[in-house]
Amino acid sequence: MANTMRPMRLETTNALCALRPWLPTDVPSLVHHANNVNVWRNLTHTFPHPYTEADAISWVETAAEPGRSVHLAIEFDGKAVGGLGTIAGEGIACETAQFGYWLGQEHWGKGLATAAAGALLNHLMEHKLFARIEASVFAWNPASMRVLERLGFVREGVLRRSVTKDGQLIDSVMYAYVVAI
Repeated sequence: MANTMRPMRLETTNALCALRPWLPTDVPSLVHHANNVNVWRNLTHTFPHPYTEADAISWVETAAEPGRSVHLAIEFDGKAVGGLGTIAGEGIACETAQFGYWLGQEHWGKGLATAAAGALLNHLMEHKLFARIEASVFAWNPASMRVLERLGFVREGVLRRSVTKDGQLIDSVMYAYVVAI
């Protein structure tokens, strides 16, 4: 399953939404959508807040690095409005990927996260990039849980008091999509 097929552009079920590599021209839109405490609150410690132009430039460069991990922009109506991807596991976890996504708050509730995440999941399955895809969701984010459940991810358990975010010690919920043999 160690194929490193990187998509150039993936269409989604929404005609105005596609996935594509991050571009230097995305920096202003990236800062606009990422510099939001409500977006930051649902992401890991690697996503900074406040989110600056320097952070955006660094991210665009990081996302372009070669490797098994996949980092794509969610494009809506011609503009980058969020991101998603996988971080490839290493060593004994080399067939597992961490799956994640975020969307600018003004685009929440429109089905874009489901369309985007579904397109990436289909790409990963079609090219057999990983045997297992994991997604950890903070307990206070049921909307993200619904996205994963719509895509066929299975809730595997609650990791009690496993995450500290925004000054709170909270539960996280582990979801997984396991490739059928």
